[in-house]
Amino acid sequence: MEIILAKSAGFCPGVRRAVDMVYEQTKEKEGIEPVYTYGPIIHNDEVVKDLEEKGVKVIHSLDELDHLVKGTVIIRSHGVSRHTCETIEAKGFHIVDATCPFVKRIHNIVEEQGKEGRDIIIIGNPDHPEVQGIQGWCLTPSTVIHTVDEAVSFSQQNDKKLCIISQTTFNYIKFKELVEILCKKGYDINCINSICNATAVRQEEARTIASKADAMIVIGDKNSSNTQKLYEISKKECENTYYIQTLVDLDLTAFESIRNVGITAGASTPNNIIEEVHTAMSEMSFEQLLEASLKTIRNGEVVEGTVIDVKEDEIILNIGYKADGIITRNEYSNTANLDLTTVVNVGDTMQAKVLKVNDGEGQVLLTYKRLLAEKGNKRLEDAYNNKEVLTAKVVNVLDGGLSVVVEEARVFIPASLVSDTYEKNLAKYEGQEISFVITEFNPRKRRIIGDRKQLLLAEKAQKQKELFERINVGDVVEGKVKNVTDFGAFIDLGGADGLLHISEMSWGRVENPKKLLKVGDDITVLIKDIQGEKIALSLKFADQNPWLTAAEKYAVGNVVEGKVARMTDFGAFVELEPGVDALLHVSQISREHVEKPADVLKVGETITAKVVDFNEEDRKISLSIKAMEMPVKEENTEE
Repeated sequence: MEIILAKSAGFCPGVRRAVDMVYEQTKEKEGIEPVYTYGPIIHNDEVVKDLEEKGVKVIHSLDELDHLVKGTVIIRSHGVSRHTCETIEAKGFHIVDATCPFVKRIHNIVEEQGKEGRDIIIIGNPDHPEVQGIQGWCLTPSTVIHTVDEAVSFSQQNDKKLCIISQTTFNYIKFKELVEILCKKGYDINCINSICNATAVRQEEARTIASKADAMIVIGDKNSSNTQKLYEISKKECENTYYIQTLVDLDLTAFESIRNVGITAGASTPNNIIEEVHTAMSEMSFEQLLEASLKTIRNGEVVEGTVIDVKEDEIILNIGYKADGIITRNEYSNTANLDLTTVVNVGDTMQAKVLKVNDGEGQVLLTYKRLLAEKGNKRLEDAYNNKEVLTAKVVNVLDGGLSVVVEEARVFIPASLVSDTYEKNLAKYEGQEISFVITEFNPRKRRIIGDRKQLLLAEKAQKQKELFERINVGDVVEGKVKNVTDFGAFIDLGGADGLLHISEMSWGRVENPKKLLKVGDDITVLIKDIQGEKIALSLKFADQNPWLTAAEKYAVGNVVEGKVARMTDFGAFVELEPGVDALLHVSQISREHVEKPADVLKVGETITAKVVDFNEEDRKISLSIKAMEMPVKEENTEE
């Protein structure tokens, strides 16, 4: 069998630089201060786990910093926003910036282009941390375009200048296609190809090898964007393309009749994993595969055995075969650093699944957790077919959503299906139990998708239905402030939101709703109107209407106090109390001639005046300061 290994496979310079920087910091800071990475340093579980064992903690949100011991935070190769860097430093942490130089260049480009007045278009995946970081350096509005449909529907003011840049790992052919669509719209565009040269070389080499190979192996983490693109490119050229994370994911018997195999790997794949796969494939022969197929146990077979020895990190089973079976810690449970001696005892009988008949040392490599996962998959399949609502704990918060485990079977809930509203920070769900339904079940492609959103929407619709059945115009109800804007506030009534417009917040004037209300405030409101699903609310309760007692308070002849609220050329409007204004005409300000009210009065000034007219029907009150002044006696000029 001929093996073709891509020269560009493995760590790219930017990833290598970032990983090396973390390992250097662990040595320098050991015993001095803790080391953190803001997000996984790369999309590779093996590297992240190794760093965790060396004490490097992964931070997923800025809020976590408030509960951590001060130390060094390493920015991963994807980069982060300017705001994130400033916040980390403001919280007293030292930053080591491992952002890939190619990505840093993009940060500088969007910043400079923004200073020139250009809006930014980023060609890339909006859920990728690199793209989100780039947006955090834009000084002008930015738009992320990922698909042809998004490019076709993009619209901008014709006089607006644009700058187009790309995610470093984006497919160059797709990038050109999207740029051509945008350029035909006639905008003033400055297009900058920011795809990393290493990425382009890697993708082109994968395409060339896959076009010649009978089978293609793509090695990399399932969350790695650039590895996913390598798989897509290879799959187009070679139908027999396999996407694996490590050698144990590969069924070697599938290569019995293969003449040549191509191997490539993503930028986040360590060399030792690539070498392991390459060596295994190179040492294979048809005779070896045939021999393996004739053995009494095979890869994938379920065996039962008795525990004959337990260590902290492995279990040894007598499975009635010429070699013992080994279950490593990682193949027993997803729990990190689990001490196996606390959960398994010598003499226990247990079932496991064969991963590899010969692990290289004459023993049988077994998995316990994957067998449980298969049983869990059956549970998930039944739930999928029966549309059953499941409840499980969130075990991992990923870049694009949440990972939950049902009987050791993993379910992925995309960020768009976690909530019925946009969730910027998914970290709050870590460790929580949530309910969901299975909307896609395809274990062969490792796609088991959960949906929490539809449950929330159904619950919301039911609450909305119940709310509208019980409320009527004129009811006084309790609610909670959900959002405050310049024009009013939205109040959660327990099933639907009602709008409390600024004009209905008080009998008097409200200049700024945000000074009156805060998100989370409990509030009692009046239902003023219901139009379909729109609810208008008010704080103007009828029994608090100031005009109910105005006739007595502001009868003609009464002397009153008030504040100047606003002025015109013909007079000043004086607020006697919230909801009751009176007019002080310019001719009634003084017995002396006043050109305009602003000459003698100021807004906010408290004045005393006499009521000279009261019109309850039109709700008009007239005041006079002049009426309170003693008339000036005319001097007798006769001699």
